[in-house]
Amino acid sequence: MDLIISGVLLGGLYALFALGLSLMFGVMRLTNTAHGDFMVLAAYAVLSFAGMALPAWLALLVALPLAWGLGYVLQRHVLNGVLGKDPLPSLVVTFGMSVFIQNLLLQLYSADPRSVDTGAFGTQAVALGADISIGLLPLLVLALAVASTAGLQWLFRATDLGRSFRAVSDDREIAELMGLNARKVYAKATALAFVVVALAGGLQGMRTTVAPTDGPLLLFAFEAVIIGGMGSFWGTLVGAMLLGVVQQIGFRIDPGWGIWAGHLMFLSVLALRPQGLFPKTR
Repeated sequence: MDLIISGVLLGGLYALFALGLSLMFGVMRLTNTAHGDFMVLAAYAVLSFAGMALPAWLALLVALPLAWGLGYVLQRHVLNGVLGKDPLPSLVVTFGMSVFIQNLLLQLYSADPRSVDTGAFGTQAVALGADISIGLLPLLVLALAVASTAGLQWLFRATDLGRSFRAVSDDREIAELMGLNARKVYAKATALAFVVVALAGGLQGMRTTVAPTDGPLLLFAFEAVIIGGMGSFWGTLVGAMLLGVVQQIGFRIDPGWGIWAGHLMFLSVLALRPQGLFPKTR
């Protein structure tokens, strides 16, 4: 029971890592190799706002609209220019962004790991019986992951914005003939994805330490998306949970096996079911 609970709580964080990536791929078929670096950038933004005497949660709320603006401008003026059938230009551009962000953070903050101080909340827990307790912060992260997944699913299914996302994803040319501006729709999708990225980065900074070079290490987002099925929000959530549980089992067997066990499950799914466990696009 302890392993399952720990794995699910860890999977909640991984789900937040992966939802933004799943959204961008589902709408634009864009793989953002700088995804982890943008999460680290968000964590440092929250850290900076918290250093201005703002409470950690208020600092996170301040970072979210800034993330929306950054995502919109970045897609509108940079990434729209590299979208197309050939994925190489977008991979090269986002890789360049990754290098830039890492070096910028190293210059501004040095290589020392840092974390966002949440005060007493970071150590508070609720007891489940005599032997098991759950930290309030990991529990909040899990609740936000489920709420974000449900919210994105509802947005795609029940709103005009979600229908425009689905339209340009299915056939951009036909959608534009119907009056949609695909570039603006893509920009809104990336802006929304960056809000989720900022939420994930801020919570990562609250839960553990972050360093400027941690971005490439957060490849669990890619693994969760591929395990669950590219573009599937609920699949991404389930994939993240499975990844978290398998890692916790690996850690329990041997401290050096946790990450390796997750990678092994990812490779197994990729070999046996490359479309993912729940390949529904939306």
